[in-house]
Amino acid sequence: MWRTEADLLGDVLALAAAITLVGASFGALAVTAGLPVWLAMAMSLLVFAGGSQFLVVGVLAAGGSPLAGLVGGLLVNARHLPFGLAIADVIGCGPVRWLGAHLLIDESTAFARAQDEPHRARLAFWSSGIALFVGWNVGTLVGAIAAGRIGEPEAFGIDAAFPAALLALLLPGLRGAADRRVAAGAAAIALLATPLLPAGLPVLAALAALGLGRESAS
Repeated sequence: MWRTEADLLGDVLALAAAITLVGASFGALAVTAGLPVWLAMAMSLLVFAGGSQFLVVGVLAAGGSPLAGLVGGLLVNARHLPFGLAIADVIGCGPVRWLGAHLLIDESTAFARAQDEPHRARLAFWSSGIALFVGWNVGTLVGAIAAGRIGEPEAFGIDAAFPAALLALLLPGLRGAADRRVAAGAAAIALLATPLLPAGLPVLAALAALGLGRESAS
């Protein structure tokens, strides 16, 4: 719990700085995978969901179809549905709710839920949502432009950042032994399906197994 609103805003800005760096990595990876800068920016502006964006770009880079990337992104973002129910009263009503829904991500939800007073919850949600949105998009633009000027991105190991980024996004959710077993099983399914299925489909199979496994474990 934050002692003052200044403490809260300070943590929001610190997190926004970190998100800017992650956004830069996404922009660089997207351009390396063959996406134009404008498309990488459109994804960050209109989707604003790091996990699904990394997944879509990873599927496309592996030769998968845009449809496989889209379905995978929707599966990853399905967790936002309970988020919206949990903080619906914080976002408010009317047209502002549409903007709030766009800023509804893991971090803004966590900041809002950590507050015990309604006005502080609203401050936490909107300040973190706006700051992270700006940081993510600025980072995406910088990373995309920088990657476009690199002659051979593979020489810097950028191609290896796809699995590293997805692993980093997955690890915080593996809090218990049951979660880790489910994740290991999903990874095994993806590895076994890779030689048999077209690019992109092994990821979808793993995501489906992960979702079913976590549901049964809970």
